[in-house]
Amino acid sequence: MVVLAYEPGDSLAHGLDPRTKLAVQVAFAAAAFAHTTPRGLVALTALVALLLAGAATSPVGAAIAFRFALPFLIVAPILEGIVLGPPWFAVAEAAAPALASYRVLLILLVSAAYVRTTPVRESEAAIGQLVPGRPGRALAVGIALVFRFLPVLQRDLSTVRAAMHARLGTERPLRERMRIVATGGLNRAFARADRLSLALRARCFAWNPTLPALALSARDLPALALAAALAVWAAM
Repeated sequence: MVVLAYEPGDSLAHGLDPRTKLAVQVAFAAAAFAHTTPRGLVALTALVALLLAGAATSPVGAAIAFRFALPFLIVAPILEGIVLGPPWFAVAEAAAPALASYRVLLILLVSAAYVRTTPVRESEAAIGQLVPGRPGRALAVGIALVFRFLPVLQRDLSTVRAAMHARLGTERPLRERMRIVATGGLNRAFARADRLSLALRARCFAWNPTLPALALSARDLPALALAAALAVWAAM
């Protein structure tokens, strides 16, 4: 099972400041929303390929990590294109939702490159600096918890599915299998949330933790230039 989590490495993206990578992500998303056209998405697809290569991240692996979102991205254009009567499917009606779904996929792939190349503590420090005060601290902790526990919850769901298969759960109706996996996953998620709450209280959760120091370097300049170019393109 492909899990979306940080992996140590020596790729170009691993050496960038997390604030630089966040700037690229935000500018990329703005450009994707501003230019959701075939020509614009072709250019952004080429850029995504370069970003994933710079992050040593497989596009197939990243797409598999987001496989739970893929059915929604695929079904939305199909439902939009269905018409009650000949020709039964209107390509023109499905075109815009299809482009929008592809746009979301590209944004997800860029976020995968960020997650795979950025330690959670650095993300927490970057958010805390960009949003000062307690709101920034709360936002940083929330993002850090998502990054830390999403892979854990994915593994829990995989464990529940494997246990169900070992007990011949595949012979049950689809609705029953979905109920078993969802119930098991939620039970594990609530149990982990309870343990997390206890751990935070036991460690005297603080609003001013000691986070890693962040510093921009010369290698960040090309990435910052790319973020600026994307922001200008999005504003055009």
